[in-house]
Amino acid sequence: MADYNINAITRRVVFTGSAGVGPYAFSFEVLDQNDVAVYFNTTSLTLTTDYTVTVNANGTGSVTLVTGSGVPTTPTASDTVIIIGARDIERVTDFVTAGDLLASSLNEQLDALTIINQQLAEEGQRSMRAPVYDPALVADGGTLDMTLPPKADRVDTVMAFDTNGNPVKGPTVTGITTITALAADITTLADIEDGTVATDAISDTAAIKTDVTTVAGIAADVTAAAANSANITAAVANAANINAAPANAQLAADWAVKVNGIVDSTDYSSKAWSIGGTGVTDTAGAGPAKDWATETTGQVDGTEYSAKEYAVGTQTRGTTGSAKDWATYTGGTVDASEYSAKHYAQVAAASVATFDDKYAGAKTNDTAADTYFTSGGRTKDTGDLYYSTSSGNVRIWNGTAWEDAVVSTSGFATNGFAIAMAIAL
Repeated sequence: MADYNINAITRRVVFTGSAGVGPYAFSFEVLDQNDVAVYFNTTSLTLTTDYTVTVNANGTGSVTLVTGSGVPTTPTASDTVIIIGARDIERVTDFVTAGDLLASSLNEQLDALTIINQQLAEEGQRSMRAPVYDPALVADGGTLDMTLPPKADRVDTVMAFDTNGNPVKGPTVTGITTITALAADITTLADIEDGTVATDAISDTAAIKTDVTTVAGIAADVTAAAANSANITAAVANAANINAAPANAQLAADWAVKVNGIVDSTDYSSKAWSIGGTGVTDTAGAGPAKDWATETTGQVDGTEYSAKEYAVGTQTRGTTGSAKDWATYTGGTVDASEYSAKHYAQVAAASVATFDDKYAGAKTNDTAADTYFTSGGRTKDTGDLYYSTSSGNVRIWNGTAWEDAVVSTSGFATNGFAIAMAIAL
């Protein structure tokens, strides 16, 4: 291996592709062709396949590109060619006890160490680091700690720094992307707020926030209005006719409620026809609905009475009678042929009372029958009957004593009792 000086130099050089495939010279010293790495734009190239290295006698050299997979076409000025020191970190020589300690061997090891140190220094220059004048590190008793947050915390986030300048978990990349997409809208809002665009619309809106809240409360109605925009547009086009409509509004109200005269010189309102009023006659014409329902002072139209009159009235009703007469009239027949329901009920009640006065029902003996006929205002008369639960016979009062009227024999007792009941009625 050659023996030469390792100069103080950055082990990295960047070119544009204006030289085509090269050669591209580098001025930092290498010990062999494997001590460099080459990038074409962002692609890491492979020695021999994508490039060759020429090492000069003083350790500097050059790189010539090979078009193919790594370098698809001859580079142009818009491309970038990067050459960087890339010696492997290793020790290939070992000194043994009592062995030769050659200057060339020492120089080789020291050169390699120097080259590796220069590589690390170059990498460090491309790394994020705090300035030398920053506060002391935590390890030195200060507040600065440049340790990154754990992976789980920093995934999909951007870097942020706390009040001590230390790296911490920042906003998510997704959130930043969303805000970036809204950048134009945010700029517009800012321009509106500071008056750059039109007027200070945001502050103006704040001044009418009550109205805005009100509109928000009727959002459904606003949506409905939007859905009905075609009809609204048509209404606007017909504004002249709509404006004329109020002139007819009072007429509609008159037809509904006016009771102090006719509405159109010929007819009355619906209210007048319902409850009567000035000018609505209850005798010469049909009469209002109220008269047909409740009038009891005469016939509504000269021929018929009201519903109330036919139900409960006392006016002369010809041969038909009122509903009240058919229910309760007892002074004779309602229509010269039939009596009221009350009359027939009274007749039936009298019949039942008569039967109760003649038949005592089932009694244990004559004494019990006597007690029945002599209580409750009754009197014991000839022909009164009772059924003896002791003998099973029907007994009759003959005017002086009780005697069997029907003797309990099979079949005969039932038929005889039926005949006796028919005679009694």
